[in-house]
Amino acid sequence: MKAMLCTGYGSPDVLQFGEASKPTPKANELLIKVQAASVTPSDCAFRKGDPFVVKLMYGLRKPKFAILGVEFAGTVEAIGPAVQRFKVGDQVFGMSPKTFGSYGEYLCLAEDQPIAKQPSNVSAAEAVAICDGSTTALLFLRDVAKLQAGQHILINGASGAVGIYAIQLAKYYGATVTAVCSAANRELVKQYGADHVIDYTSSDFTQSQQRYAVVFDAIGKSTYGHCKRLLTANGIYLMTVPTLSIVLNMAWTSLGKGKKAKFAATGLNQKPANLNFLAELITAGTLKAVIDRRYCLADLAEAHRYVETGRKKGNVVIEI
Repeated sequence: MKAMLCTGYGSPDVLQFGEASKPTPKANELLIKVQAASVTPSDCAFRKGDPFVVKLMYGLRKPKFAILGVEFAGTVEAIGPAVQRFKVGDQVFGMSPKTFGSYGEYLCLAEDQPIAKQPSNVSAAEAVAICDGSTTALLFLRDVAKLQAGQHILINGASGAVGIYAIQLAKYYGATVTAVCSAANRELVKQYGADHVIDYTSSDFTQSQQRYAVVFDAIGKSTYGHCKRLLTANGIYLMTVPTLSIVLNMAWTSLGKGKKAKFAATGLNQKPANLNFLAELITAGTLKAVIDRRYCLADLAEAHRYVETGRKKGNVVIEI
């Protein structure tokens, strides 16, 4: 099968188009013909081996898995004899955070992993786009912050993949949303539900006079120390990047009542139920895909370069 192979850590040039063995499903696995994948900042981190924790988890000298890529959408081509939830021909979407593999024409994944049937009202590209971002936003807003109707939430990095779906999910839960982005993306975040917009290029959002039940940094560009004043008495600061600062502030704020700092490893905590819930929202039209650019598999390196500019809006999708 055709695949993009990553044989070492480094720049996007380490991604090479080549051949790999087509996988064979085990008893509890699906063989999925991949139709679309995504490129995220996390994918770039896995490719670079930076931060160093990536190398500790996935190989010190080179990636343990030659075919990277986490999110996917595609068609079930074969199933193992123990599979019960899916059948051949099902359109599915999901994540492979432990074994990767979506940057190839086929992947195998156990049916108890985060996989769901793709809603009929979206394409494979749209399904994988929503999967990238909304899965992270869901766990932070629903499970960590326990966002409630009537609360005010500020989302930093609101035009990115996590941020744009955080807006849509926050509105679903009945919150009032303040989006932080550039002026160029003002209309985009308003289109997807933001009630208020702060242009970070002309205003320091940390100096806002509004107080928020939740401050969600979807891009890892702020700190709890700078955002603490924005929180209500029992407000929660959420950070998507596991910096030393957030780890220390989590430990400190956990000791007493009041304002809290939180981080969660959402990629490793996804379950089929989360994907099924998101599929329901997609079917209802509550979640809508935001695709910035589309690339073919052979141009994966170029897609990685674009994502690393930090200028993408919503998602970058690989069509296979």
